Amino acid sequence: MSEVATRSTLIRGGRVALPDGNLLETDVLIEDGRIAALGEARGGADTILEAGGMLVLPGIVDLHGDAFERQIMPRAGVSFPLDLALMDTDRQMLANGITTAYHGVTLSWEPGLRSRDVVVDLLHAMEATKPRFGCDTRFHLRFETYALEAVDEIAGWLVEGRVDLLAFNDHMPATLRKIASGQVQSLTRYIERTGLSQDDYVALVNRLVERKDDVAVAIRRLAGIAREAGIAMASHDDETAEARRDYHDLGCTIAEFPLTAAAAEESTRLGDMIVLGCPNVVRGGSHLGPNGISAADAIAEGRGDILCSDYYYPALVQAPFVLADKSITGFTDAWRLVSTNPARAAGLEDRGEIAAGQRADVVILDKPETGPAMVAATLVAGEAVYRSGMI
Repeated sequence: MSEVATRSTLIRGGRVALPDGNLLETDVLIEDGRIAALGEARGGADTILEAGGMLVLPGIVDLHGDAFERQIMPRAGVSFPLDLALMDTDRQMLANGITTAYHGVTLSWEPGLRSRDVVVDLLHAMEATKPRFGCDTRFHLRFETYALEAVDEIAGWLVEGRVDLLAFNDHMPATLRKIASGQVQSLTRYIERTGLSQDDYVALVNRLVERKDDVAVAIRRLAGIAREAGIAMASHDDETAEARRDYHDLGCTIAEFPLTAAAAEESTRLGDMIVLGCPNVVRGGSHLGPNGISAADAIAEGRGDILCSDYYYPALVQAPFVLADKSITGFTDAWRLVSTNPARAAGLEDRGEIAAGQRADVVILDKPETGPAMVAATLVAGEAVYRSGMI
């Protein structure tokens, strides 16, 4: 019987982020998709990447990104084929060092972009197109808790293993507050993507809220199935410590964007991981303005464990440098927020560190003294799926 040839790649001379937090100028040998060894290489390899003067870091794991929606619908009511949109998104992510991506797909009670029919089509398109992706792309189902007609179908997806991360979203209270206070105009952006008139949107909300008692039952049912299947779970936009405790008790050990200090502090007390947005860090504050939480401040106060792309992929690779430049945390600790920590929160033990035996998901960065960091190469399972002219 003939032996299968070993494929090898050598990343030579870069400053490698080690699991202990140090940066060491050394070589990284990759064989058959995994990191084989660190240290000065004495032999050759099938492929050699000269990384002198560059950073060699664990690939980015993006737990929550929905910027792909702009490829699907770049303008309200203007849609493009899903496979085309997903392939374009894949290329964007790789060029920004993202090696594992959880597409945050919202299944809402709304018609339009986030409707059940669009989500079903998107799930099918993701599954059909996945062999062509360079990035390890996964399905993060963001369940709007009033989308009760879809509960049976979602339960089936969970059992079938088609969902990789389940998040519970409830934007209904905020929507109701805006309607009650006469601020319906502030919902225009959301109403436009549904295709409804303002009056029809308000009427739909009023009908749905009458089923409030059914929502808690649906949440418990889906959380139970996800726990049994070993699927990581998150809650989104928790407003109170009580809400965070309730979701924690259901097995949701990830807190996405807690809206108050009390909810964030309860997450920390419970040992749950808090997800914040990289755009917030890079822009210097929340897109919600003064009412939003500063992600950088939250991290400085010990209330932030994971950074995600949220709505803008390029922010992921830049945010750790911003945190380090502001002396909020050391650079390698900041990089763990986009690599090691999200991998562990999602139950991925095979990636997120550069260490022997780990899957070779690696990003090589050039960081000039001024200006943004630039991705020189992105490797997924040892394959150089993106290379710029720098390497």
